[in-house]
Amino acid sequence: MKIYTKKGDDGTTGLIGGTRVPKYHLRIESYGTIDELNSYLGLVRDVSPVEDLKAELKFIQDRLFMIGSSLAADPEKNNMILPDIEEADIEKLEQSMDRMNEALPELKNFILPGGHQAVSHAHVARCICRRAERLIVHLNANAEVDPMVIQYLNRLSDYLFMLARFFALKLEVEETTWSSRT
Repeated sequence: MKIYTKKGDDGTTGLIGGTRVPKYHLRIESYGTIDELNSYLGLVRDVSPVEDLKAELKFIQDRLFMIGSSLAADPEKNNMILPDIEEADIEKLEQSMDRMNEALPELKNFILPGGHQAVSHAHVARCICRRAERLIVHLNANAEVDPMVIQYLNRLSDYLFMLARFFALKLEVEETTWSSRT
C-alpha cells in the first residue's frame, strides 16, 4: 500500500464514511490539532524525567488517537464502530492529578512556563490541548461532538499543567511565579 493516494491534490480530504471536505474544514482543523497534540505528547513522553509517567502518557496518546478517529468520522455516513472516551478515562486523569498534587507545594501565584525543557514541553502541550479544545467546542456548535471528548480535553489541559509542575519538582527546578507590576 502506498502512503500517497493523490486524492487530496484538489485540496479536499476524506472523512471516515466517505464524505470529502476541504482541508480547511473545522472538523479537519479539530482532528489535525489532536494529531499535533498527540505528536507533541510523544515528545513530552520522550523527555519525561519521571519514568513511571511514560506509560501513563502513552495511555493518554492512545485516548487522543481515539478522539482523532471519532472526529475524523462523518457523523451521518460513518458505519464503523469507533472506540469512545469513557468516564473512567477522565477519572484516570483526575486520579493522576490528585497524586501529583499531593507532592507539590501549594499554588499561590500564576506560573510562567520554563525552567527546564521537560517543563516547557509540558506547557506547550497544555497550550496545544487548549487550542484543540477551543476548536472542538466550535465544531460542536455546528455538528454534534461527544461531550466526553470536550470533558476529556478540558481535564487533559489541567493534567498537563500539573505534569509541568510535577516535572519541575522532580527535576528540582524552581518554578518562576508571575506577579503584576502593581
